[in-house]
Amino acid sequence: MAHRELSGILLVGGRSRRFGTPKGEAVLEGETLRERAWRLLGEACDERLLVGPGGLDDPGTGPVAAIATGLRAATHDVAVVVPVDMPLLTADALLQLADACRDAAVAQAGPLPCAVARRVLSAFETGERRLRTVLDGLDTAAVELDPALLANVNEPTDLDRLHSRRSVR
Repeated sequence: MAHRELSGILLVGGRSRRFGTPKGEAVLEGETLRERAWRLLGEACDERLLVGPGGLDDPGTGPVAAIATGLRAATHDVAVVVPVDMPLLTADALLQLADACRDAAVAQAGPLPCAVARRVLSAFETGERRLRTVLDGLDTAAVELDPALLANVNEPTDLDRLHSRRSVR
C-alpha cells in the first residue's frame, strides 16, 4: 500500500570498500539488500527510482550528486532517500520522514535516510559533496526514529550481527 504521491530514491552506488563486494548483493533473510530496499520503497511510495548500477546514472561523486540525479527524475514534490545498506528500515519510518519534510527531514542519526522536497534540487547541484552540509543549509526537520531501524551494513560482520539479531526473535 503506497503512501500518497511520494517518490522513493534508492541509492545503490558507493564503492563498498569496507564491505569488499557490492553491498546491494549481500543477502539478509533470503533477499539481497537491493531487493529488500526496493520492496520497502514499493510499500511506502508510488514511484521508485534506482540511482546507481542498473538504474539512473550515478555520477559517482557521492550521495549528494546521486540524490540530485534522483530528484531530477522524480515526479512528486517529496522523495524519501534510502541507502541500500540500511536493511531494517520500515515503510512507517519513511512515511514519518516524508510527513515531517519541510525542505528536508532526517532521522536523529542522519543524514540518511532522509526526505527531500524536489523544490530544493538546486541545493544538491552546487558541487558540495558532504550531504550533512547540504542538509544543514536547508530547513531540515529532525525525526526521532527507533535506533534499531537505522542499523547500517558497512562490513560483513555488520550483516552477520543482523542475521544473529533477527534469528533470535
